[in-house]
Amino acid sequence: MNVQFIASMAVIAPDAAKSRKLYVDALGLPLEASEGDDYFHSEQISGSKHFGVWPLTQAAHACFGTPDWPEGRPVPQASVEFEVESHDAVQAAASELRAQGFTLLHDARTEPWGQTAARLQSPEGAIVGISFAPWLHDGK
Repeated sequence: MNVQFIASMAVIAPDAAKSRKLYVDALGLPLEASEGDDYFHSEQISGSKHFGVWPLTQAAHACFGTPDWPEGRPVPQASVEFEVESHDAVQAAASELRAQGFTLLHDARTEPWGQTAARLQSPEGAIVGISFAPWLHDGK
């Protein structure tokens, strides 16, 4: 696996509105969401490719296809995504992790916004993604 950089860091928020009071109102981070979406994020914070406040319901949907986080799994508080060099490298990395004994939340799949990701949950409970976002490689 060839991790190129940290593509994304997000806090996972059971109550996104409450979390935005800290990250947007108090800290003044330039987080925005698409109309009708509760995922507030920015690519305009120096030193970060992408930072977000990810509602727990959306994290559950991305990992399990349901708005509810499964009982018996630690509820994650954060998500970090490690970028690899290509779409195909995501599945190769997922296979490598599985071969090392890690259980994936899901194999590589392309999300509606164009990012390919495979995810697992770390021993600490964080969601760890191996991803490829084509727009992060434009111009390289």
